[in-house]
Amino acid sequence: MLLAILLLLGAVLGAGLLVRAVPETRSGQWLKPLLAFSGAYLFTLTITHLLPEAVALRPGAPHQIGYWVLGGFFVQLLLEALSQGIEHGHVHVGPAEAGRGRVPLSLLLALVLHALLEGSILIGGEHAGATGHNFYAVVLGVALHHVPAAVALATLLRVRLGSFGRVWPWLSLFALASPAGLVFSNYVVLPQLLGGYYAPLLGFVAGTFLHVSTTILFETSPEHRLNWPKLGATVGGALLALGISG
Repeated sequence: MLLAILLLLGAVLGAGLLVRAVPETRSGQWLKPLLAFSGAYLFTLTITHLLPEAVALRPGAPHQIGYWVLGGFFVQLLLEALSQGIEHGHVHVGPAEAGRGRVPLSLLLALVLHALLEGSILIGGEHAGATGHNFYAVVLGVALHHVPAAVALATLLRVRLGSFGRVWPWLSLFALASPAGLVFSNYVVLPQLLGGYYAPLLGFVAGTFLHVSTTILFETSPEHRLNWPKLGATVGGALLALGISG
């Protein structure tokens, strides 16, 4: 469990260090293969493990999980209206004076809530089927997904706040969100989740994963042309998800 928390924290804070060390990351060109890789990994993991497990946990009424998946999908659509697509590595800085000196609180709130939900399905051991047996496979998917989001957030905050030292508290808040969800699910509400609430939660988060991953995959090829590096990254992400999850 500690390793999972460190991996989630390290993905976000490490991305922040990269933005500070390599100013050219603002161009975002190197992020496109990583986005394709993480999107394919997350999509494959959701389709092959999370959704089947959520349905299996409700054998008497599997169609109910479909409602939760739809709910998660459309809630994520609303969250992205606030976050401006930062989950996909988007950076909307705008004019030089726009938002200068101000933290985009609604964007940060949407991003933290999204990360908190992702962390909440990370239940270890044999308790929760797909996420229990493939705990670190799901952790890796969340961590990979957070790297481009953290790069975009750190870039935006650096431009707005003018000092990277002022970026760290807000980036740390994002970094702590998924570990907080993990701790809350495993140590505070685990009996309630195992009593019947985990299947809807898993379906809901799977819906958010579907929205995020498909949007990433569509946006990495907006020109609808064959791009070999992106194609290779996409296939690699899918194969990794299939290979490391049992």
